[in-house]
Amino acid sequence: MAPGPASPSSGPSVRIGLLGRGIGSSLTPIMHETEGRRLGLNYRYDLIDFDRLGLDDMDLDTVLATAQSLGYAGVNVTYPFKQAVLDYLDGLSPEAAAIGAVNTVVFRDGVRLGHNTDCWGFAESFRRGLPGASLERVLQIGAGGAGVAVARALVQLGVGELTIVDADQAKASSLAEQLAEEGLAATPLLPGALPQTLARVDGVVNATPVGMEKYPGTPFDPALLTAHQWVVDIIYFPRRTQLLDRAAELGCPTLPGGGMAIYQAVRAFQLFSGREPDPSEMGKTFAAHA
Repeated sequence: MAPGPASPSSGPSVRIGLLGRGIGSSLTPIMHETEGRRLGLNYRYDLIDFDRLGLDDMDLDTVLATAQSLGYAGVNVTYPFKQAVLDYLDGLSPEAAAIGAVNTVVFRDGVRLGHNTDCWGFAESFRRGLPGASLERVLQIGAGGAGVAVARALVQLGVGELTIVDADQAKASSLAEQLAEEGLAATPLLPGALPQTLARVDGVVNATPVGMEKYPGTPFDPALLTAHQWVVDIIYFPRRTQLLDRAAELGCPTLPGGGMAIYQAVRAFQLFSGREPDPSEMGKTFAAHA
């Protein structure tokens, strides 16, 4: 497990890791370590990249057990493990249980407890990054682990009509049904109907991995957008995706995934360390390295 990028301090020790694939550009380690050092902690954050290490998806439980045995305070979990990790946990926070996906695992007293900080992170980023944006009709593309958290955040933000599309139609339907059981309105969409639906929405959120450095491209044809629509991408490496660049060229208000990355990290830092981080300081660190 490779060491994180920042030098440790001499204070209390906290060791964290990030589990995922293609995560070499993640700024989560430097945000955590810099804030930990500012608070006087010996805070180490390791990247545990399954691609770089040649690990199979089935090694997830072994990696968790290894981190736990090495005295990690916990791990963050990203694509493609936010739902798969549920099988290897001892319990879930209420929010993680409701979402059905985990991005933060805390090790405490021999127990693995899963949390989800993506939902709050997305909502906080949206409030600050697109204040006043219309939420009457919203299209979300992607219904995987991150997509479930984003959908809940959109509902909490007050979306009027949420339409969900995923290449795996069953995932979109399952997410819509899950929200419906709690009295929240959402409609699954067949991918082929995306152009017609996109034409009538106020904004669109990309909650798929398409656009990441590992999966370049766009989740739909950006030429379908018009200037009055806002576009959000939860991806933050690269810092601005091809989708956002094309949308900005058309005059669309855009919001990159950096804000969500910052605010989910703020809440994860609280869970790992028991300390209260400064969101503005973590944001400065992100901006300095973006």
